[in-house]
Amino acid sequence: MDWVSVGKRIRKQREFLGYTREVFAEKLDVTPKFCSDIELGVKGMSVPTLCNISSILGISTDYILFGKTDDNTVNPLTEMIKQCPDDKRIFLEEIIKLYLLAVK
Repeated sequence: MDWVSVGKRIRKQREFLGYTREVFAEKLDVTPKFCSDIELGVKGMSVPTLCNISSILGISTDYILFGKTDDNTVNPLTEMIKQCPDDKRIFLEEIIKLYLLAVK
């Protein structure tokens, strides 16, 4: 298992979501030091911790462990969109459209 790559994927998604390590650790119910060790690849994690990380960050365990983003494994952005309630997706679509217009 490439724990350094696993940690990089976790850190990238944590930062993408705007969580500090302290906030993430609190949500995960572990110490910030343990989060740091995971993100640096110094330590691995239990299956329950992996599942909690997956749930908190909105990414699949396959992506966390193996970096798979093929057709069978959804990418992190798609995972977040799936978590958006159906009645609120229209707002999300508008935000994305406005963002894309702004960066052109």
